[in-house]
Amino acid sequence: MNCTRRNFLIGASSTLFFSGFYPKISFANIEKKNLIIISLRGGMDGLTAVPVIGDKRLKKLRKQLILENTLKLNSDFALHPKLEIFHKLWEEDKAAFVHATNIPYTGRSHFDGQNLMETGAHTPYQEKTGWLGRGLLASEIIGKGLAISLPMPLLLRGVPQNNNFFPSPDYVQTKLIDAIHNEFSGDHNELIKSTLSTIKKRPLSMQIATNSQDRNNLAREAAKQLKDPNGPRVAVFELDGFDTHTAQGGNNGAHADELEEVNNIVKILYKNLGSSFDNTLILTLTEFGRTIKQNGGFGTEHGYGSAILMAGGLLKKSQVYTDWPGLKKKNLFEGRDLNSTIDARAVYNSAMSICFNKDPEFLKREVFWGDDLPDLTQDLFKI
Repeated sequence: MNCTRRNFLIGASSTLFFSGFYPKISFANIEKKNLIIISLRGGMDGLTAVPVIGDKRLKKLRKQLILENTLKLNSDFALHPKLEIFHKLWEEDKAAFVHATNIPYTGRSHFDGQNLMETGAHTPYQEKTGWLGRGLLASEIIGKGLAISLPMPLLLRGVPQNNNFFPSPDYVQTKLIDAIHNEFSGDHNELIKSTLSTIKKRPLSMQIATNSQDRNNLAREAAKQLKDPNGPRVAVFELDGFDTHTAQGGNNGAHADELEEVNNIVKILYKNLGSSFDNTLILTLTEFGRTIKQNGGFGTEHGYGSAILMAGGLLKKSQVYTDWPGLKKKNLFEGRDLNSTIDARAVYNSAMSICFNKDPEFLKREVFWGDDLPDLTQDLFKI
């Protein structure tokens, strides 16, 4: 198969990447904390995932998209019925949500928006590294990461030792790798030798073809790797399909199907991480939300404000954290979208601070160029 980037994005519905392995020595006195990012490509509808309760305007503008049998969170917000594991974890103080949030991008292009959600920048294509990669580098959590599928996401770029790997149907003999490795000498070839050394250390099981696009298998593999005391500290899932311009649906339909996939991933992680779930944070990431009004195809268009779904034992408590702007027309962005009142990068910066044991002000300077991002660590996470 000619696996161009376009073909890959169309053909692969789910991918998984790891980063931040510990060396194989004892870390008995260091508490390993895991950070899992689930990228929801296409623009997740925050008003469907975490609907506001009793808003007459929303019901009027979304007559074919109204949810029934939602899972109540508090007096103001509920949860889509497909997100049942989040509701279960909510009751255990291990799920929370940030609403009316987005990266600082107000355009409506998937390509520009997805570039900015991964780089954390203000201008599309200006930065060549991802905010998570820069966070790992600034925290001196250097590489030995293994990508379980192609391509290495921009989100993780920035750490040279992060390894980009796609399981091949043909086993590459170690002697051939040794021969290539030995051809490079001198300081100017150290990076090439380091990369080849990483390849040499791969177990045979990771050098043969595998069903790397099965979401359940990916979630189980992630849990296995993350609960290893010497394993990775970061995992990134990528899911497509949230661009629901038609037949978005309510309790069922295209968007509900995608939310169910997120739910299944978190459910498998929760089950298989065991006690490590208590030292884990799971956060979603998306490029923008959807319009408040449904279109003629019973879908929604590209919007602005959305929501972040969070789970894990490192959350402070169950809460919907928001500066809710309301859905009256005067409060909407450009008269059509849920507004964003919280810069999503503040949430991710604070999450990295907790998981990487770094001061949030330091990470803000090193990762987000000192942008005016509030410290949300005490509001959202266990200190």
